[in-house]
Amino acid sequence: MLGPLATYAEPHSYDLCTVHSERLVAPRGWEVIRLAPDPAALGPSNDDLLALADAVREAGRRPEPPPAPPMAGEGGSGARRGHLRALPDPDA
Repeated sequence: MLGPLATYAEPHSYDLCTVHSERLVAPRGWEVIRLAPDPAALGPSNDDLLALADAVREAGRRPEPPPAPPMAGEGGSGARRGHLRALPDPDA
C-alpha cells in the first residue's frame, strides 16, 4: 500500500519520496494500492502544533549553570581546584 507519510514509526513500513513512490513496481502477482491523501489532513495537526510549542519552550529554557568549584582554602575534601588563583598584590 502506498499512502501519505507515516505519523508514527512502524517497524516494517518505510516512507518514500514522491519520485520513488511513483517508480515503485510490485513483484509479480502483487498489486500496488495507492491511497490518496485526505486534503483536510494535509495541514498541521494539533499534534504538530503541540510538538512545535514544546520544542520552542525547550529551546527557550536557560540551562542551569554548573556548580561552582570550591575556592582555594575552602577545604574541598579532594575536590579539584580551578586553574586560576588570586595572588596578593606585591606592592601592597
